[in-house]
Amino acid sequence: MAKTLFCTSLLYRSTMEHKRAVAEFCGNVELCNHTARVVFSDPYRVSQYNHWTSPYLDRDVEAVTEDNCLKIEIAELKSQFCERGQALIHGDLHTGSVMVTLDSTQVIDPEFVFYGPMGFDIGAFLGNLILAYFAQDGHANQRNDRKSYKEWILRTLEETWTLFHKKFTALWDQHKGGSGEAYIPEIYNNPEIQQLAQQKFMKDLFHDTLRYGAAKMIRIGGLWVWPMLRILNQLRMPENEQLREQRALEFAKMLLKERRKFQAMAEVVSAIPNLHL
Repeated sequence: MAKTLFCTSLLYRSTMEHKRAVAEFCGNVELCNHTARVVFSDPYRVSQYNHWTSPYLDRDVEAVTEDNCLKIEIAELKSQFCERGQALIHGDLHTGSVMVTLDSTQVIDPEFVFYGPMGFDIGAFLGNLILAYFAQDGHANQRNDRKSYKEWILRTLEETWTLFHKKFTALWDQHKGGSGEAYIPEIYNNPEIQQLAQQKFMKDLFHDTLRYGAAKMIRIGGLWVWPMLRILNQLRMPENEQLREQRALEFAKMLLKERRKFQAMAEVVSAIPNLHL
């Protein structure tokens, strides 16, 4: 993520190079519209594609559609997703898109790729990890309480952002005198302004990551969220899923609306197991 997002942005490329690259991928309109609809529109209205554990979550779904603050936040996100060609993004980077062996890691299913906001890819992946955390109690039994696995998920969540931040800023430092036109050397030519620019950029990207991750978690229909949690939990009684799904939904809503109170991923990680309904 760090290499792809940095090297396809104006931090690395000239404006001319960037515009040519955006034009190359701007024809992927149908799949981009599909993402915009299922992530930023359908969960907040009546749609044939919405599915949830009914009747247990009926009131929770209704609360989402009546939450004006949430809908304003989502409208802003949708506009940014559709309008901001910040870098080349995968567009569907959930955990099922990452194939891992002992020797290699491959990312598959790039058919949604286009130039969009960096935080969408990072947030989608981290949002999937958070959903996986909330789903683990459905796997628990007398032989395995899943606590160690839940701790591993939280560590992976924090380490993913930490490593991304480290590699992204290292690339920035390495190429700060290059052809990238976001912060040209003639203007940002001393260590103090360079550091301020980098800190502001990474802080904004962190908060974008949190709100895109939250939006992906809130998605009520299609392939993910409640259907995914039901498959992961493997429970016979739908009412047993209610608390897990409610916790995932409430955390996502809080993360989207209150993201600015978090200044580090460690704070987000600490908040996940301490969520109380």
